[in-house]
Amino acid sequence: MKNLLGSSVKDLENVALDYGQAAFRGRQIYNWIYNYRNKNKSIDQIEVLPLDFRKKLINDGFKLSDLSVQERNLANDGTLKLLLSTNDNESIECVGIPTEKRLTACLSSQVGCPMDCKFCATGKEGLKRSLKASEILDQILFIENEMNRKVTNIVFMGMGEPLLNIDELLVSIRSINEDFQISQRKITVSTVAVPKMIKKLSAKSFQILSNCQFTLAISLHASNQKIREKIIPSAKNYKIENIIEDCKQYVRDTGRRVSFEYLMLSGINDKLEHANELSNLLRGFQCHVNLIQYNQIDEVEFKRVSLKNIQLFQSRLSNNGIAVSFRKSRGLDKNAACGQLRQNARKNNIV
Repeated sequence: MKNLLGSSVKDLENVALDYGQAAFRGRQIYNWIYNYRNKNKSIDQIEVLPLDFRKKLINDGFKLSDLSVQERNLANDGTLKLLLSTNDNESIECVGIPTEKRLTACLSSQVGCPMDCKFCATGKEGLKRSLKASEILDQILFIENEMNRKVTNIVFMGMGEPLLNIDELLVSIRSINEDFQISQRKITVSTVAVPKMIKKLSAKSFQILSNCQFTLAISLHASNQKIREKIIPSAKNYKIENIIEDCKQYVRDTGRRVSFEYLMLSGINDKLEHANELSNLLRGFQCHVNLIQYNQIDEVEFKRVSLKNIQLFQSRLSNNGIAVSFRKSRGLDKNAACGQLRQNARKNNIV
């Protein structure tokens, strides 16, 4: 099957020409696909196209979507979490996080995840497969259609490890930038960090995108190697000092600062001595720390840190000269932790 989602306007003009149609027919398909107000996701419903052209495209296996909505969860704060089914009967999650001025789409890059982070529900069932670029992009359209708003910001922070699907990731970023008209500077790629892949990410970004302007966010979650290995088993293959050195090189190569995600876990990484240790680790290069409030998962023993202790931790980092912010969790009343919606669906035999 040939999914047209992710095709450039030139690609679609060529499709039209191949079928003996004028090039503007390709532009009509392009405008239909990327207009969030068009909620119909099948070629036969692109009514601006001649009926015989639509039939030929369908008969030849062209389509607009690989996904379907399986479950919707709308939190009291307006956060929308979708469980989407794939053509091979797998399921993935995506999230729409609205504010007055923006709509952020949190996207998955894989079905499941191989990293097995101890605080995350996604890794409990391992990796099934990586997503195609069209499946990544389709998540944006579903969020836009469901929320009737245009997505303004993108975070690859859903299910999966983006750097283990790097080619499809970058192809999707190209389309997000050029077709969805979302600046690279409003795109964040979050990674646990995989050996040799940070350097590969910057090199392939220049190769595929001609530049590298998106934000790299490292899910660090620890101030030293011992703690990191405790909560992220794969960390034993990539020393924390080596991650920092690779991030410094990334800053030199791209000119973009690196963000470090730090999930606050009570009694694990939340002491002021950890804040001092983290400060010493990160001091001296262009970076930012994003403290995150933990979403409780029943199957995991980790506990949430009090707001008071998070604020003390944040103040210590700031006093030590580290740029830091605190992100409160959204959608807490609706299975907010990544992987929970999918996991609950499996428990209830929905998937």
